Parts: sequence; C-alpha cells; structure tokens
Amino acid sequence: MDPMFLAYSFFRRRKFEQCVDLCSQLLEKNPYDQAAWTLKTRALTEQVYVDEVDVDEEGIAEMLMDDNAIATVARPGTSLKKPGTGVGAPSQGMRPMSQSGRPLSGFVRPGTQSGRPGTMEQAIRTPRTAHTARPVTSASGRYVRLGTASMLSTPDGPFINLARLNFGKYAQRQNLAKALFEYIFHHENDVRNGLELASLATEACQFKDWWWKVQLGKCYYRLGLYREAERQLKSALKQQEMVDIYLYLSKVYVRLDQPLTSVEIFKQGLEKFPGEVSLLTGISRIHEGLNDMTSAVKFYKDVLHHDNMHVEAIACIGTHHFYTDQPEVALKFYRRLLQMGVYNTELFNNLGLCCFYAQQYDMTLTCFERALGLSTDANVADVWYNVGHVALGIGDTNLAYQCFRLALSYNNDHCEAYNNLGILELRKGHMEQARAFFQAAFTLAPHMFEPHYNFGVLSDRVGDLQSSYSAIQKSFEAFPDHSDSKDLLKQLREHFSLL
Repeated sequence: MDPMFLAYSFFRRRKFEQCVDLCSQLLEKNPYDQAAWTLKTRALTEQVYVDEVDVDEEGIAEMLMDDNAIATVARPGTSLKKPGTGVGAPSQGMRPMSQSGRPLSGFVRPGTQSGRPGTMEQAIRTPRTAHTARPVTSASGRYVRLGTASMLSTPDGPFINLARLNFGKYAQRQNLAKALFEYIFHHENDVRNGLELASLATEACQFKDWWWKVQLGKCYYRLGLYREAERQLKSALKQQEMVDIYLYLSKVYVRLDQPLTSVEIFKQGLEKFPGEVSLLTGISRIHEGLNDMTSAVKFYKDVLHHDNMHVEAIACIGTHHFYTDQPEVALKFYRRLLQMGVYNTELFNNLGLCCFYAQQYDMTLTCFERALGLSTDANVADVWYNVGHVALGIGDTNLAYQCFRLALSYNNDHCEAYNNLGILELRKGHMEQARAFFQAAFTLAPHMFEPHYNFGVLSDRVGDLQSSYSAIQKSFEAFPDHSDSKDLLKQLREHFSLL
C-alpha cells in the first residue's frame, strides 16, 4: 500500500502517532515532500489540540493587574466582578457562594470554582494545595505542557525550527501557512511567532480571508490585547458569519468585564443561527455569573429544548431546583443524567442529598456508598462532609463528628468541615476548640459568612464583645441580608451605647 495513503488513513482514524511515524519516514527519503510535511504538522497539532472557545483560565495576575477595567464602581448586574444580589436566586444562606460572590455552579467549568480575590493579600493567601491549586498567571500548566510536548514528539529536537523559518515565504503559500500556524499556536505554543505569521498571511491575501483574522484575534487575546482582538474578530464577522467567531468575541467581552455586551453578541449570533446550543449556553453562563438565576434557568431550558442530552444544562437546572427547596424536581434531573450514562462521584453525591431532603431515606445511604466507592482523593472530602450533614439531620452527632474529621483528613483546607466541627464542639461546651475551628474556617474562606457569625456568637457568649463585634461586621460584609447577624449587631450596639 502507498505509504502516503496509509498515513492519511491513520490521520482520519485519529491514530496520530502512527501517522507521524510514517510521515517522518517519507520525509527522510524526500525532505521536500510538501504533502508529508503538511500531514505531519497537522497530526502533531491534533495530538495536543484544545478548543480555545471553552478553555479559559484566568490567573491571579490577570485578576489583580488588569488595566482594562471599564468602570471601577460598576452598576449592580453589569459586572462579573461584583455580581448583583441575585434575581430569582436563593439567598446566600441557602446557596453557597464562591470567593468572587457568584453562586457555585451546577457544572464545573474552567474558572467557575476559582476565587476572584479582591486584594493582593487575599490572592497570595488563597490556598493552593493539591486540591485547590490555581495558576498564579494564565500561562497555566496547560500552556506549559503544550510547549514541552513539542520536545517529546521528536527525541532529537523539534520537528520545525521556528527561528530559521522565513515567515514571509510561507505566508505567500496559503496551503502550507494554515497548517504551520496551527502547529506553532497549539503544538509549540509560540504566540508571538504565530502572530507574525498570521499578520503576514493576512497581508498576503489582501485582508480578504476571515480565517486569518480569527487567528489574529486568538493571538491578541492570548497576549492580553483585548481591544485589538475585538477589532480583528469584528472584521472577520463582517466577511463570514461563523458560530466560533461569535463565541470568541463574547469571550473577549467577558474578559473586558462587559457581560451585557457579551450577551448582545450571543443574541446577534442567534439571529443568524437560531437554536445554536453553544450560543444559548453562553448566555446562560453569563446570567448565572451575574447571579440572575431566573434568566439563566430560562436559557438552560431553551438549550434542553434544542438538545435534550445537554449535560451542563440538566446539571445546572437540577442545582437550581435543589437550592430553591425543590429536591424532588432536582432528583428528576439528576436521574436523567444517570440514565444518560453519567456515572461519577459528584452525581451520586447529589442524588444522595436530593433523596435525603426529599425524605427518601432508603436511597440516601446507597447513593453515598456509591459516591464513596467511585471517589478519588480530590473529591472524597466533599462526600464525607455531606454524609456528615445527613448524620446531623438524623441526630447522630458522633457519626457527624467522625465524618467531618474524615473530610479534614482527606482535605486539610475544607473550611465548611472546620465550621461544622466548631458548632459540634460549641454544643459540647468546648469553647476553646470551637474558637480554633471557627478561626481556621474563616482564615481559609474569608468569603463565607457562617464562620464569622459563629465566631461572633461564641465571643458574645464568653463576654469578648469587641471580637464579637468585628466578626459580625465581617459576616455582614459577606452576606448583608443575614437577619441573625443584624440582630446580634443591634444587641452589641445597645451594649456599647450603655458603656
């Protein structure tokens, strides 16, 4: 069989390593074989290719040293950095918040579980252990891995020596330039050289090829030049309307903290591509980020109308129903995921909680046993924490204490477990242990209001009114509508006025 035909066959069947080996043999015989060279670059690219639309990590450096801020004091509901109080969303007492003040999402996406620190001090203190590791900058592990993958692919050095390439010559040859650009951008992770090639190729085709403009936009975005990226993507959109371009453009606006403009872009895309699931999902995510749960659920339901197997939409609607006191409805959505073949710790953990709150006690422990059986070191702490909640619900405080202790043995930074252990110690009358647990909880998670409030109540009981007042103030900052904090603050002010 012709080796070139066989290499193409391997490529089509996604057997990229065999394809690369065959192309290498052909290039040894004839180093100027353009077909083999192009196929090898494409195979090497496909091995490490990641779709840039969804994968987007924002590092601490980008969060704190961002000079693209449009308004320092944004109006409520117009900024992802300071989400509104929530429209149709349950209170913070019901649905836990992330460090950025957004509700925890029903589906883990890049950036959803990350904390957006408010100050440099808070950013540096953000725990980065094996369980909560966050990249310090967006030159994250993924990009580093892509860069080193190029050295592993050929033991005697990289396949293409970029330093010696004449980009002007390759830019004239469109059939080679596109494959070469994707190789440089995805495999070598060399954004600057990619940008140079894309600029030259755009000039070579007299600014008429939308594909090159999109690639320029991707390069500018990766380099943090968001306004230049916006200009290139808008220009590409005038020439060719594509779903991907709408998605990239909305990503740029999200990074510029203009979520409402991003929603407008999605809606323009939906006029051209009605029912496009990725655009509807994008709108839902932004509404969820703004804490506007009514609109988020509405658009997630639209997503399910067009694609009833969409895991993210089912999971997010299920989470919303769970936190709005409808565990039976949430159970339906999570059972649907189980029927679709999703079989993991998180799903069984959520099924167990739904069964418990829907008073189907016979199923609760079975689900948690499954969850523990499937769990890994990364998520077993959360399962034990929830089993502890079930134990508290049935009144078995000893089992609850053991479960919270087990959660801490797997994840030493589990702030919720510290908080609940503090409450159990307080019930037993062990004031010092309770104080230590509450302090550990609010040091690890300053965005949570519960440890601050509990510490305030404890300090009030032992007569340390000053500590109680400062703790309640912090609780009030984290959750301004907490009625118990208001009551205690009122009592303390009356105390101080009598002094």
